[in-house]
Amino acid sequence: MRIAMIGGEYPPTEGGVGDFTRQLSLTMLAQGHEVHILTTKSPALPAEQVEDGLVVHRQVASWGWSIHGTLTRWLRTLAPDVVNIQYQTAAYEMHGGINLYPRWQRRNLTVPLVVTFHDLLPPYLFPKAGPLRQWTVWQLAQYAQGNIVTNESDYRQLTAALPEDAPPVRLIPIGSNIAPQPPRGYDPAEWRQAQGFAEDDLLLGFFGFLNHSKGVETLLEAAARLLAEDVPVRVLFIGGRTGGSDRTNVAYADEIDSLVTRLGLQERVHRTGFSAPPEVSAALMSVNLCVLPYRDGVNLRRGTFHAALVHGCAIITTRAELLPERLQDGENVVLVPPGDAEALATAIRRVWRAPRRCERLREGALTLSREFSWERIARHTVEFFHSLTSDTTAARG
Repeated sequence: MRIAMIGGEYPPTEGGVGDFTRQLSLTMLAQGHEVHILTTKSPALPAEQVEDGLVVHRQVASWGWSIHGTLTRWLRTLAPDVVNIQYQTAAYEMHGGINLYPRWQRRNLTVPLVVTFHDLLPPYLFPKAGPLRQWTVWQLAQYAQGNIVTNESDYRQLTAALPEDAPPVRLIPIGSNIAPQPPRGYDPAEWRQAQGFAEDDLLLGFFGFLNHSKGVETLLEAAARLLAEDVPVRVLFIGGRTGGSDRTNVAYADEIDSLVTRLGLQERVHRTGFSAPPEVSAALMSVNLCVLPYRDGVNLRRGTFHAALVHGCAIITTRAELLPERLQDGENVVLVPPGDAEALATAIRRVWRAPRRCERLREGALTLSREFSWERIARHTVEFFHSLTSDTTAARG
């Protein structure tokens, strides 16, 4: 198939959706498909470039209403077999242009358009837009020919919002954007020593951008409690600070910096900064525990959680109203209530002091991660594409 990928962010821009798009496209390429990616212009990079076999078109100056003409012209020239929009509103400048493209341009679409929803959050639009904001998300799904969601919660919400005759919705979980491939010669003890960590330090890893949904303040408050008990705790923030898409992350990151100071954790909090995948992999392999205290509970749409799984981390995270069936408390994760620093500190202490339990968590995480291989994700995605292109061909016949 000739597949047209649409994404507001793409490497080297920092962002999980861009990393997902690249990894999925590379896997599709390896499976014999031709993939073209349309994304945002970059002054430092060519407008069109072949990268690892993928044709990347960095040609979009704005994701406002002008995107309709830009996208239609590009698709007409490319003539793909299917179009796949990777949707997360922050990647599209919080504008609603991409949301209404399938409805307003449906006469110009001659091939199936599929939307992959990385979340269901709405664009900004304009002041006091109110329910109109979420309506644009449902319009994007209703006027596509098919929709992909990455987790059970979004599947239930989207299917409940759409009419009975709406396009099909397929649940296809994501995978890890970071492979367990540390630098050559990696040794965990040597890595920790090189970073200034003692052998007996309790090193807590947090992977991902800082934003309000991540519950980082709960992690810091738990660390302060442990430190007061003379636990040799250190916190390592792995990866970039805020990313390039969601501007609200900057304000939240500043709040976290202030909290570190108020809690007296300046000497206990460390940051890798934005790092190459092998360095991220080394950090994930070197922490004692990976702590992901999401405010809204653990969800399989989070690539950072998948990265912790595939690296065999002992993971402590938070319960969700709709907990993914595959997650088993005490077997492949440890679950605590969101926003409860005391419960989180207790869980950290118990796992750290129980090496066998920690090892069981690591083995459980690795076992679960095998269900989210990129080969499986790409195969299921292309199968969905084929089902839609077959329907379109039959309708034309």
